[in-house]
Formats: sequence, structure tokens, C-alpha cells
Amino acid sequence: MNDKVNVLLVDDQPDKLLAYEVILGELGENLVKVSSGREALQFLLKNDAAVVLIDVCMPELDGFQLAAMIREHPRFRKTAIIFISAIYLTDVDRLRGYEMGAVDYVPVPVVPEVLRAKVRVFAELFRKTRELEQLNLKLEGHVAERTAKLEASNMQLKQSEQGRSLALAAGQMGSWDWDLVSKQWRWDEGQHHIFGVDPRNFQITVENIRALIYPEDWMSLVEIARGMSQGARTQQTEFRVVRPNGDIRWCIGTAAASLDDSGNVVRINGVTIDITDRKEADERQILLAREVDHRARNALAVIQSIIRLTRAKSVEEYVQAIEGRIKALARAHTLLSDSRWRGADLGTLVGEELAPYRTGDKVHCGGPGISLQPATAQGLALALHELATNAAKHGALSSPSGKVSLEWGLDSDALILRWIENGGPAVAVPSSRSFGLKVIVASIEQQLGGKAAFDWNAAGLRCVFAIPRTELTKSRVFSPSLITNGGNGAVVDLKGKDKPRVLLVEDEALVAMMIQDSLTEFGFQVIGPLSTASEALAAARESHFDAAVLDINLGDGLVYTVAEILGVRGVPFVFVTGYDVDSIDPRFSDIPILQKPIDRDLLQKIFMSSIPDRAAVA
Repeated sequence: MNDKVNVLLVDDQPDKLLAYEVILGELGENLVKVSSGREALQFLLKNDAAVVLIDVCMPELDGFQLAAMIREHPRFRKTAIIFISAIYLTDVDRLRGYEMGAVDYVPVPVVPEVLRAKVRVFAELFRKTRELEQLNLKLEGHVAERTAKLEASNMQLKQSEQGRSLALAAGQMGSWDWDLVSKQWRWDEGQHHIFGVDPRNFQITVENIRALIYPEDWMSLVEIARGMSQGARTQQTEFRVVRPNGDIRWCIGTAAASLDDSGNVVRINGVTIDITDRKEADERQILLAREVDHRARNALAVIQSIIRLTRAKSVEEYVQAIEGRIKALARAHTLLSDSRWRGADLGTLVGEELAPYRTGDKVHCGGPGISLQPATAQGLALALHELATNAAKHGALSSPSGKVSLEWGLDSDALILRWIENGGPAVAVPSSRSFGLKVIVASIEQQLGGKAAFDWNAAGLRCVFAIPRTELTKSRVFSPSLITNGGNGAVVDLKGKDKPRVLLVEDEALVAMMIQDSLTEFGFQVIGPLSTASEALAAARESHFDAAVLDINLGDGLVYTVAEILGVRGVPFVFVTGYDVDSIDPRFSDIPILQKPIDRDLLQKIFMSSIPDRAAVA
């Protein structure tokens, strides 16, 4: 007997219904298409369905609501329901779906072969079940014939079960059951695959199963099993599997109990779903969000420093200087964003920074293709902007006959950039360092660990930057530790200190300059700023100071070793970070934390609230 069975397709979008009809057409079943939950219920009131495919997102009744209403009807309590979703479903959504009666999920875009396989299995199972019911009615008076036909039906059901097992395995699912009377276990192929064991030589016992469960998760499974043996009907939990090869898999386990006529639990059936890929994707998303937040905070801290440190003779000049520096950062950020923060091409960066001045042949640039890491690109962009701005105001670019040449190349140890101005006004060595010159030196020497040499030649400024080649490949990756809370309520106790010395460790040049200016203004003597963990380590071991400001994530590593040394020495310190406070190593949970952008009032409070005679300093 091979009558067609009804496969109900529910979706409010006609084109998707047509697509499902094309995919499932070769199954030869009766495909019924409806465009709303209301139409689906009207059909089911008059007809049976082997499988119901439901779109999760629909107007009026969504997929979950429709599934719940279908399950409320006694005739459809065992009808197979498959959700189809074009949106990302959380674990909570999936659990809700299973509670509403779903047997499977199919994500969009739909893989035709997978969808056909799933529908074929449940349609065949429905057909065999219906056939068995009809046989039971016909064979009441034909015992011998009934026995033969039941054996045949059992064989067909076994084949259907094998097909169902394959479908579960394709969806990274496995099924199992535990007979509490005979103490026998049964696992299908998908369950063996999830646990990474060979069904031919793996004996299913409690001891062997326990050896494959992550130790911290075993007791929760034991409690669930104990609860079900005492009458709980359904349970669900997350746990980890440790395969024999050491691979750890995250799983969701769902179990349901079967009772005998006396109400005693005699069998527990369950489904295991491997959710490792989803877990890893969630963790990557969390890390990505953390890194995006860190970069945003760092960018805001740099902009904050530019605003606080920039000086000008008028409001217009101040606005112009601020806008120019922020635009330089924005151009570098755009290049990095276009490359998904893998790096920025030096030639493109130079071209962007000097584009406003490239009229005629006033600017000449040249050098090999070189990819810069994000921190290097941002520091160099600021330095080039300051050179170009100075040339436009006071140097070669301020004169119609003036010209600028910028060439770069790689030697064995460093990236060398040569800036040469000719044809402009005569220049002389400045009597004091301007803010622009401080930015250049800080960006090249402090932030990038390089050297900046200036020659105020009468013909025009000559400048050479040497940036270590290690900076071209250095990638700053932060490895967050266990979650804890930072101690932002603490203060650095410097009572009784006469002009206390504060060690400053910060690798973002402008942020370091702002903190240094603030501490100096508060009446402290600043040592540094230092920009690497190795420099900070040497200072922590050898230098004398009364307190410290430590940026956690430096270009060459984390600063925790320095913090440990300061703790042993009894030197108070405060952390600075662009990450959330919950990423601080729990060993230092009581240490004050300054999040970027820096709150100047909090900096003052931390360093001065324990020094009454300095509290009035602005």
C-alpha cells in the first residue's frame, strides 16, 4: 500500500511555497500549500497530515503559536512538525520550538537534499503507522496472517527507523533510549557519532558513558536521571562530551519518560543535539563585539586627547586643528575598515593624507607596497598629517614654488620614510616644541618604538622616520581572562609624599600625553611614558616611584607581570584599558580601573582623594 500522504506547507510568501513544492515534488506526496496559520488549522480540522512544514516568522500566528495550537488537538499530538527559519534562532528559540512540538529545524537557505530526506522519513513513518493501524483492524480474526504481516511491518519500521537515524545524524543529532527494567541502552548512529565512538566495539554502560562526559557536567545529568526515574516526564540540559581523541563537543540533551500501567517509569527516550558549531560562533561573536568595543573606546580616547591637548590662538584655528587631526584618524580608520582590519597599504595611506596638497607637481611620493598593522597605520597617519599641516602653514606647501618629497623603503631592520621640503620659506630650529611636533615624536618614537630625526635646513625641513620592521607585522590580540569586577572605588594612597613620582605605561601616544599632562597638572612627577611591557618590566624592577598607571594591553604583551612586581614591592597602581572591566585578571579585582576614554575627574579622585593638601589642585 503506497497511498499519497498529505504534506502541509505553511508560509506567507508564495515564492517560498513554490520553492518547497519544487524541492518536494519528486517525493510523489500530496503537497498542500497554505499562506497563513488560520488556513492551516482549517485544513487540519478536515484532513490528516504526515508532516507540517511551518515558517517561523508569519503575520497573525507565528510558527511557534501555530505549532502549539496544532499540538492541542488530540489527533495531531504525534504529527511531525518541522520549522523553517530564515533568521538566526537562539537556543531559547529552539527550546521553545521543541516544547511546542517541533521535531526538527531547517535553516534558510534550504538544502534541497536535506529537506527531502527529512520529509521522506516522516512521511514514510506516517504511512507505515497508518498502514499498521489499518492492519490491526483487519487482522483481528486472522492470527496467523496477522503475525506474518506484523513481522513484515516491523521490518519496514526498522528500515524507517534507520532512515530517521540517518536524518538525525545529518542534522548533527542522535537518539537513544534506556530501558529501566532490563537496564539496556540503545544508541543510534548519530549518538555514536556525537560521542566519537565506534558502535562495533563500544559497550553502552553507565561507566563508559560517564568516561565520555565532561567531569563538571556529570552530576547534573545524574540529577536529571534521578528526577525522571522518580516521575519527572521531560527534562532538557546542556552538557559537554569529551571524545576519546580529546575533542570537546557541546550538546543539548532532551529526554522523555515512558510509564507502565501502574504509573512507573519503565523507559527513558532522548535526543542529543551537537551545538558545538553554534557555541563557537557565539563565542566568536562575543569576542568580536568585545574587540569592536575596545577599538571604539581607544578611538574615543585618542579623540579626547586631541581635544584636550590641542592649543590655538583662536576658536577658528582650534576647530581647524581638531578637525584636521580627527580626519587623519578617520582616513586611516577607513582604510583599515575596508581591509577588515587586516592592514592598510602605506602608499594608499600616504596618498589619502597628502591628497589636499597634490596640485600640479608640488608633492612627489614613492615607495614599495607595504601593509601596515592597525596601530602602526594610525600612528603614522597622525605623524604625516602633522608634517603636511606644518608644511602648509609654515613650510614648502605655503609657497607657490615649494615642493615636498616623501619616499619610503625597507632596510634590514626598519621601514624608512624620508620627508624633504624645498622651495619654501627659510626655516629655523623652533625655540620650543609645538603640539604638532610632540604628536610626531610621540607617535613615531613612543607608540611605534621608532626614531624621528629632524633637520631644519635653510632650504626646507628634512625629516626621517625609522620604524622597526617588527611593528609592520605586530598584531595586538587581547586574550580576556576570567570574568570579575574591577575595583573602581579604590584610591591610590600617596599620603605624606612630596611631589610623588608616578610611572606611566601607555602605548597610545596621545592618550599617554593627556594622562601625563593631567598628572603633571595635579602636582605629580611623571616617569615615562613607557609604551612596551618590556620597558615597564625593567622600570618596575629597577626604578624608584611611588605609584603607577598601567595600560593593560600593550603592543608586546599584557602588563600583569609588572602588576605582580608592583604588588610585591607595595607600590599602588591603577589600570587603564579600552576593554570592559569584567576582562581584568581576577587576581587584581581590587585594583582601580580607568576605562578609555579617560575620565579626568576619576583620575584626579583616584590619585588625590587620599592627599588632602593637594585636593584643591585643578
